Amino acid sequence: MHKLLFCFVAILLMPTIIKAEWNDSIRYKGEIAVEIPMSGHTPFWLMNGKYGVSSIKGSHGYMRLSAFKDMDTSKRFTWGAGADVVVGYGMQSPVYLQQLYAEVKYRCLNLMVGAKEMEGFLSNPELATGNLLFANNAHPIPQVKAGIFDFADVWFTNGWFAVKGYLSFGKYTDNRWISNWIDKNYKYTLGTLYHSKALFIRGGNAKKFPLEFEMGIEMATQFGGTTYYPDGTVVVMPRKFKNWIKAVIPMGGDENTPAGEQSNVEGNFLGSWNFALSWKPQADWNVKLYYQHMFEDHSMLWIQYPWKDGLWGIEAKLPKNRWVSEIVYEFLYSKDQAGSVYYDHTPEINEQVSGRDNYFNHGINNGWQNWGMGIGNPLFISPVYNSPHRLAFLGNRLWAHHLGFKGTPSRYVGYRILATYQKNWGTYAEPFPNVKSSFNLLGELNLKVPSLPGWQADISFGMDAGSLIGNNYGLQVKISKTGWLFGKK
Repeated sequence: MHKLLFCFVAILLMPTIIKAEWNDSIRYKGEIAVEIPMSGHTPFWLMNGKYGVSSIKGSHGYMRLSAFKDMDTSKRFTWGAGADVVVGYGMQSPVYLQQLYAEVKYRCLNLMVGAKEMEGFLSNPELATGNLLFANNAHPIPQVKAGIFDFADVWFTNGWFAVKGYLSFGKYTDNRWISNWIDKNYKYTLGTLYHSKALFIRGGNAKKFPLEFEMGIEMATQFGGTTYYPDGTVVVMPRKFKNWIKAVIPMGGDENTPAGEQSNVEGNFLGSWNFALSWKPQADWNVKLYYQHMFEDHSMLWIQYPWKDGLWGIEAKLPKNRWVSEIVYEFLYSKDQAGSVYYDHTPEINEQVSGRDNYFNHGINNGWQNWGMGIGNPLFISPVYNSPHRLAFLGNRLWAHHLGFKGTPSRYVGYRILATYQKNWGTYAEPFPNVKSSFNLLGELNLKVPSLPGWQADISFGMDAGSLIGNNYGLQVKISKTGWLFGKK
């Protein structure tokens, strides 16, 4: 299916590229990066937050070439497209299409077909740990996505209320990688289908009063795959039209699904509630408080159980400050998971206790990952770290503190600092014998040369210390060039 999807995107792209006028702006970027190992494997913040363009191997590198036609959102009708190819060594695949997509927008309505790197809501992609459900941590999933991607004003509210949301379906492309990587002593699933949706509202009008409030819900489902168990059992999940409907409206499975899917929700259903309060007194600075609450199945979708788990954050953009222009602090807590007891009701005892949510894991599907990298917040350590190779999140009960900030001391020098500390208890089913900890640091320097417009060199140092993922040190050097193939905007 994904090959057909890519072909469809290529067909969509062809007429737009052929008809491109000279005043269109086709943006390109080429980059080459090398990881220089110093000790252990790739440090955490050199590995995570890169949309999967990374490797746990201490020695790796890649070349990347991409071209994009960005949409002009000031126009009533606009279109965009992108292609992004990565060639590397020591990576999960020597050559792969990172992005290939086409998109159109009419008024506030959007349609995107293909694989595109898309940022999660609320979180700062450079300084935060990442959105709970959709972080910039794994390869993008090829999909068809439709909706209102940017906030659109609600009629007759004079700009005081706005909405956005979307609906998407896609398919995973990691079958070959899973088959080669997985330890066959553990179950795994191939041919997984993907669905996600979201609805957000915003209240306030910063042009008239500087306070704005956002809230919304994001949900996702993995369904329809074929699961292989170590004892030779093969379970083929149905993928008929009604199963696609059940992905949109979470419901229990029928007699063609395992018993657990019948008593709960068919597929791996998860999501998050999101809230943000922003103070925007001036165009060049603002402060935002935000909270994300995660849920698995129905147990913590509403307020049946206390919302003890979540990601709390504060982000500030500082006015006219070269040394520290933006700063983010976050606290993540996930130890509760609706409690330590789980019991499915039976005819004999018709009581339901919905604890032990086991974030990002699932009894049938591979869990909330793609190509071994967690799709959600990377502080839930991705399965690619596991030895032996097992597609599971082995440490989802944790708390963590995180600080990120950046600045541009001059026009040609910038920097970014990330520092994270966490303690991890494992999972309810498989707790660590001893609580594990990890300190992760990133220091990045961005250099530009006045006589070479569009060129940039990034030098990044990363380190880890602790028992969770070990002690690791490494240096990454990246050189990139950006420019325009057609007329510059």
